[in-house]
Amino acid sequence: MAKPRSPLQKWLTRHIAHPVEAALVGAACRLFAALPLDRASALGGRIGRTLGPWLPGTRTARRNLTRAFPEKSREEIDRIIRGMWDNLGRTIAEYPHLDEIGESRCEVVGLEHVRAMRDDGKGGIMVSGHLANWEVQSVVSRKLGMELALVYRAPNNPKVGEMLVRLRGAATGTHIPKGPDGARALLKVLARRGHVGMLIDQKMNDGIPVPFFGRDAMTAPAAAQLGMKFDVPLCPARTERLEGARFRVTVLPPVAYPAGGDRNADARLLMETLNRLLEEWVRDRPEQWLWLHRRWPD
Repeated sequence: MAKPRSPLQKWLTRHIAHPVEAALVGAACRLFAALPLDRASALGGRIGRTLGPWLPGTRTARRNLTRAFPEKSREEIDRIIRGMWDNLGRTIAEYPHLDEIGESRCEVVGLEHVRAMRDDGKGGIMVSGHLANWEVQSVVSRKLGMELALVYRAPNNPKVGEMLVRLRGAATGTHIPKGPDGARALLKVLARRGHVGMLIDQKMNDGIPVPFFGRDAMTAPAAAQLGMKFDVPLCPARTERLEGARFRVTVLPPVAYPAGGDRNADARLLMETLNRLLEEWVRDRPEQWLWLHRRWPD
């Protein structure tokens, strides 16, 4: 457990560290916004794969990868790590260009499932993970006339959080932070027959243990619980980076809800299905998943 920060540490973080960090992020955003999309994405990728492997998060990524792929050599793991940082750098650089990506840089497979969810009058849930540029599917959904209320983890730095909300404007008009208030907001959106987007691949300490790459990972069951509660379609969606700043979003048909009669057991079964699907996607393109999360217990 981390030690509580002293009043001085809190003051330094709030009045010095956070403003400096926000200024740097703002300068980077202005630079990437001034560049054409392809140049911005390429520059972000170059910065990511050059600097990323030297950052502390690489240790977490390497530990996750060696546990998920014990058969891979160190050289293969290194290639995936470089690819992950390249993808992350591109994703950050593409934030100011999300509208253009949604307009002309993304092909959609399973368009009929988006339209069915949009037009059925029931609302719905779209789930995915931190794959490729994970903001793209929300952009595409909005372009297709289905705005997603996006559940997200607010950054520790509120000034950076405000910038990200502005940059996400092309992706979604409603931002729901994780936590008790966010849970209540989700209920209201679905009760109004709205649509929700959720990323289900981050660790949730008070979640439920669900297998992921052969080991239990603490998983938030909210997507399954809400889908069954409101009886709305729950569609998995996969985003892939094809080349540079071009993407493919594949939307699958709504999953079938278990009918065992025990809501907790049924939610677990459904999350097992979703985790297996997510694992398949990650195995297919491991360099496009964000291995920086502490997804499993140490």
